[in-house]
Amino acid sequence: MNIFDILGPVMVGPSSSHTAGAVRIGFITRRLLGESPVKALITLSGSFAATGAGHGTDVALVAGLLGMKPDDMRVPESLSLAKEEGLEISFDFANLKEAHPNTAVLRVTGESGRELEVQASSLGGGRIMVNKLDGIEVNFTGESPTLIVHNMDQPGHVAEVTSMLSHKSVNIATMQLYRDHRGGYAVMVIEMDQNVPREALDWLSRLEGIIKVTYLDKEK
Repeated sequence: MNIFDILGPVMVGPSSSHTAGAVRIGFITRRLLGESPVKALITLSGSFAATGAGHGTDVALVAGLLGMKPDDMRVPESLSLAKEEGLEISFDFANLKEAHPNTAVLRVTGESGRELEVQASSLGGGRIMVNKLDGIEVNFTGESPTLIVHNMDQPGHVAEVTSMLSHKSVNIATMQLYRDHRGGYAVMVIEMDQNVPREALDWLSRLEGIIKVTYLDKEK
């Protein structure tokens, strides 16, 4: 436990879960997209939907998408700033079964046309968990460099990825493997101690059987 687990994060209030956590969800979504978003559909669920307006959850999520952090004094102005920057925002509400009470789904489109869907939850104290990426269960915090590899379930892909990381002197902290069925669609979620060089990610994305590579680098 660190001091922030007790005191909470440095933030623009009023709530560490509904405001600071929401900013971080938007911020991590932007970083996963890898470019500035130009369009976002934000769906609020559970407590985010019921009480989010009073806690500024909507403006907090948009602030994160604009690249702000929880302590940025511009957070309350995010909706007007989004309009100035040409970021098209729309909101929806849903009851997501088996989701954490503080959950949002962000469907974003970037400047290049790249699309991404992120489902994430705010756990309190400004901490979050990314639960799904493009509909696939992933469950990572975003606090460490994270590599998500979508691939066909074929022999050799895990070895190729881990060998590449070893060659680049990148240490694996945690690794999760998912697949829908044998020989079908598979996902690797790897949290690491170091960043992965861009050229290694480009090499990985070109391998046969690799469908998509999403990467979250170490926060500066």
